[in-house]
Amino acid sequence: MGRGKLRIYLGAAPGVGKTYAMLSEAHRRVERGTDCVVAFVEHHDRPRTEVMLHGLEELHRREIEYRGSAFTEMDVDAVLERRPAVALVDELAHTNVPGSRNAKRWQDVEELLQAGIDVVSTVNIQHLESLGDVVESITGIRQRETVPDEVVRRADQIELVDMSPQALRRRMAHGNIYKPDKVDASLSNYFRPGNLTALRELALLWVADRVDEYLQQYRGEHNIRSTWQARERIVVGLTGGPEGRTLIRRASRMAAKGSGSEILAVYIARSDGLTSASPKELAVQRTLVEDLGGTFHHVIGDDVPSALLEFARGVNATQIVLGSSRRKAWQYIFGPGVGATVARDSGPDLDVHIVTHDEVAKGRGLPVARGARLGRARIVSGWLVGVAAPVLLSLLLTSLENGPGLANDVLLFLFLTVVAALLGGLRPALASAAVGSLLLNYYFTPPTHTLTISDPKNIVAIVIYFAVAVSVASVVDLAARRTHQAARLRAESEILSFLAGSVLRGETALDALLERVRETFGMESVALLERASDVEPWTRAASVGPRQLDRPEDADVEMPVGDHMALALSGRVLPAEDRRVLGAFAAQAAVVLDRQRLVGEAEGARKLAEGNRIRTALLAAVSHDLRTPLSAIKAAVTSLRADDVAWSEADEAELLAGIEEGADRLGHLIGNLLDMSRLQTGTVTPLIRETDLDEVVPMALVGVPADSVGLDIPESLPMVAVDRGLLERAVANIVENAVKYSPDGTPVCVAASALGDRVELRVADRGPGVPDDEKSRIFEPFQRYGDAPRGAGVGLGLAVARGFVECMGGTLEAEDTPGGGMTMVLTLKAVHGHGPVRPDLTARVAS
Repeated sequence: MGRGKLRIYLGAAPGVGKTYAMLSEAHRRVERGTDCVVAFVEHHDRPRTEVMLHGLEELHRREIEYRGSAFTEMDVDAVLERRPAVALVDELAHTNVPGSRNAKRWQDVEELLQAGIDVVSTVNIQHLESLGDVVESITGIRQRETVPDEVVRRADQIELVDMSPQALRRRMAHGNIYKPDKVDASLSNYFRPGNLTALRELALLWVADRVDEYLQQYRGEHNIRSTWQARERIVVGLTGGPEGRTLIRRASRMAAKGSGSEILAVYIARSDGLTSASPKELAVQRTLVEDLGGTFHHVIGDDVPSALLEFARGVNATQIVLGSSRRKAWQYIFGPGVGATVARDSGPDLDVHIVTHDEVAKGRGLPVARGARLGRARIVSGWLVGVAAPVLLSLLLTSLENGPGLANDVLLFLFLTVVAALLGGLRPALASAAVGSLLLNYYFTPPTHTLTISDPKNIVAIVIYFAVAVSVASVVDLAARRTHQAARLRAESEILSFLAGSVLRGETALDALLERVRETFGMESVALLERASDVEPWTRAASVGPRQLDRPEDADVEMPVGDHMALALSGRVLPAEDRRVLGAFAAQAAVVLDRQRLVGEAEGARKLAEGNRIRTALLAAVSHDLRTPLSAIKAAVTSLRADDVAWSEADEAELLAGIEEGADRLGHLIGNLLDMSRLQTGTVTPLIRETDLDEVVPMALVGVPADSVGLDIPESLPMVAVDRGLLERAVANIVENAVKYSPDGTPVCVAASALGDRVELRVADRGPGVPDDEKSRIFEPFQRYGDAPRGAGVGLGLAVARGFVECMGGTLEAEDTPGGGMTMVLTLKAVHGHGPVRPDLTARVAS
């Protein structure tokens, strides 16, 4: 059976028409032939709303007695038994009366949804838990009844019931919301125009966020990469430098100009050391952006402009805020810079803002080219400088009438070799050294235009040139690789520090961790796969992203975690150096999964321990409380069967009475054990019938001495809807418990009275009583309070009694008896049509 669907009508304030809209929807569904019932709808005496209930089937409500007053709540059992296709449940955030099935109405709704019943409900924006402080600051009123945001977010459909503040105040003035005596006070307080406007804006923005979630889901499912400018999303590109705070504040001011704008600050850790980020400064900027209502993101990418644009398009951003470059003028020879590249490649769907700041042109911590990973353009440039440039230099020098001399020629060729090493690495530099040596030999050492060298000094010069060129190229290449490695390690340490911070902050949700992996490495989907053995199929422990990965073979990147677990990623192939950081994420994912399972196992262990406690108590009861009557019965039977003793008739009668008493006691204990087992397995099915208390209660007192109970059951009481057998067993257990603790010579008072649509049966003793913090514990199985004598029972009487009473729709609570002692209050539902009559309170003692 599938889960039911939840539809919620969300309003900014009472009276906007949520319930009316819900009932209108119900009429439309009924006209289409849908089985729709009213589980609970509160019309608040509003005529228009009350009229909408006509023609709809209303289920009976459950009545609950609390502190002397009768209340009605939704009868979840009645709805489950009726099993309609759609149930209307008003006021989702309502707090149920103590004694109800659940503490909150949204928990009742959750039960209906689990049973496959569709639910249509209503809620006001001020009742959302996350907005409690905001609503209090606006209205000055703290909402006590709240519903978790996630409950509303999980709804399959949310419909905003909107009304302007002026129209709502007119409805209030016309008496369509509250009674006339409350109109003036409401208009002057909660329903002020400013309050209503602010609440309306909250509702609109909250629903807009929900719509945005649907939009992101749709874009992911359909692989839409272009920006849809449904709302302003401002991405702030951070370098970890001091200008970041200026950029964040500037973006915040831009966002403030349009309602609903969102700020996303992103720091891209690249492996080439282009940015010398300060972890302390990044932490400050992260705190700042979160204080301003934005979010902070940390991704890794070797090409900063591409990674930034990819992130911006991935979150459907509309604007990008960057700072003016901190590079000095000479550093622009290495490229146009991130800002210019992003502005060039952003396209028509993204606006790029370059913001000036105090750090402009003050220089970076590292030059651009020194740590850069060599891309195709860099390698091509290195080969051109290493091979073509020496040829061009040779043509230039030979065209001069008086050249600079061999020594200077060697230095010029050596310069080109160093440039080739800086641009393209070691191989272009070696090629440059070889080409330069040949050109120097052919064009500049006598005899020219031959490869022969006549002067040994020139041979030494060319050899030294080649050796120096190779040495310089090797050193430059080694320095570049060391810089690259250092920058790579720094980028990895930044990522790992964020990962460690998430662990320290207690972020243990596996889906959140996988989402961080997907965001960090710019992947499409991430899944944690596991299997029981090498021959078993893979199963998904968790996954994020639109693509579902079922096997490591289906992924672009696979990171094993142990023998039977793997982290699978799809979207692109990661370079080998990224796998070290990915391995840390994979290990953490395995730890989080193990932690989640350990939490589940701990909960299971707790339940097992509880069951073990009950079994231990049961064994103790069997070992003593059940064996004691058996021993008495065995001793009496053995005595009667003895051939060497002649028992008188009086002695035989006494032994037989002992056997009967032990058997009755044993039967009572076993009956309670069986009843508790039935209650715990849910196999108790009451047969509800109209019954008079004065027919059941006296039968329940057969097992106690007649002079130990005072009975007051007026004949004028209304009939109650109960199962006679269950009620008799429950009353017997309650009275037996009261007699056990009541002092000798002090009878237990059993009295009944009618209160509204309920009937109360009160069993009062004069025993030692029970402290308030122990009153709930005495109804747990195998609990015996105080110094109850051994053999007085296994501690199941009250637990069975409460279980039976609740099965019949009643309640059983413990109260203090005035003057000392404890009173058990058993409340039952009176039968409709039998009005209560004020009882005669004169006590009658059973003779």
